[in-house]
Amino acid sequence: MEPQPERIVPSISFAAYARLLRHNGNFRRLWMAQVVSEVGDWFYTLSIYTLLLQLTGHAGSVALALVLQVLPQTFVGPTAGVVNDRLRRKHVMIAADIVRFMVVLAMLFVRSRSMVWLVYPLLLAETTMAAFFEPARSAVIPNIAAETEVLVANTLSSATWSVNLLIGASVGGVVAALYGRDTVFILNALSFLTSALLISGMHFAEPHAEAAAPLRPRDLVDFSPVLEGIRYIRSHPTLLPAVFAKAGEFMVGPSWVIFTVMGAGEFAVHGRGIDAAGGSMLGMSILLGGRGLGALMGPLVAARWAGQSDRRLRLGILFGYLIIAFGYGALGASRGVWMAAACAMLAHMGGATVWVFSTTLLQLHTEDRFRGRVFSADLGLASLTFATTAYLCGRLLDVGIAARTLATGTGLLMMIPAGILALALRARQFRDVRAVS
Repeated sequence: MEPQPERIVPSISFAAYARLLRHNGNFRRLWMAQVVSEVGDWFYTLSIYTLLLQLTGHAGSVALALVLQVLPQTFVGPTAGVVNDRLRRKHVMIAADIVRFMVVLAMLFVRSRSMVWLVYPLLLAETTMAAFFEPARSAVIPNIAAETEVLVANTLSSATWSVNLLIGASVGGVVAALYGRDTVFILNALSFLTSALLISGMHFAEPHAEAAAPLRPRDLVDFSPVLEGIRYIRSHPTLLPAVFAKAGEFMVGPSWVIFTVMGAGEFAVHGRGIDAAGGSMLGMSILLGGRGLGALMGPLVAARWAGQSDRRLRLGILFGYLIIAFGYGALGASRGVWMAAACAMLAHMGGATVWVFSTTLLQLHTEDRFRGRVFSADLGLASLTFATTAYLCGRLLDVGIAARTLATGTGLLMMIPAGILALALRARQFRDVRAVS
């Protein structure tokens, strides 16, 4: 069997992003929902992590918070996948946003060290809803965008995530320092409500829901659809490495712990009118701002090179791993906050490219009726990696290992997925050559 030819599409330009937003009303609403909810999320994340670090004094508390923000997506993923392949994904996203609106408002009850325990079940509930929302959001892109627009849509979404991080990290630290955490919690809650209203105005066909049988309660614990999804992924050579690509981003989990500790310690900003809490948040904001800028630039540059060539998308993932490794290795040697931010920027240029390219490969090669399960598996595997590495990073920090050492170690760790993918791509190239001959 001869290998499939590469897709030929026009070079991706900035005009393509503007054209997509101008002419595609459904994507425009989904994009606007992303803007408001993610800016609120970044405000909120800064407040939660610094609150925990200040009230407990342990990096492990931040690591545990991150675990609860990502790990449930691994365990809820199978059920979320089934739900997203049986119900209208638009309705799943709206329901998840409404629940998150109520959960975030409940954070207002955390007022002292004695109430810190409440943060954890609330984070667990919020993450459970995200486990339903995010696969639905990824799965609807091919329903609302033409095939030649899929990479454009994913790159724009990634760039938006990055701009939201820049805004949320920069402005969020200032808002929390000046107006307090309660203001941040209220703004984030309202962002979820706004997102639900925007998504409710979307109108598009969802063939998987129209053809599916009604969802029954016992279907939520029936794992036969999950096994069917696993068999589907295993039978498609392009899907198997792509669904593991995000799980290979070993730096995501440690990054939150390392940036929080570095921002609160050696990179805290000192100045007139800035107290210790504000200085810690501003230091973390600068590091996260560098991360956001890198995540913005990476896919914008790489997408122009890759187009929708499957081969270049796969190579882009490999290059992304190598860039992450170099960036985090250099972060361990940084001596100032701006140098550290530059290293974070470089590393997350590679990280965002891995994310966008693997998502695009999955969207282009997955049938609509399996898309919910495939993206739930994609997110679940990544969440497991993020939670595990974040927890280990927090524990190692608490036993006295320096954050710089862990940053360098994270860079070295990234050589493992890079090596595995390089071997897989070489084996695939060998098989393609034999098939042609």
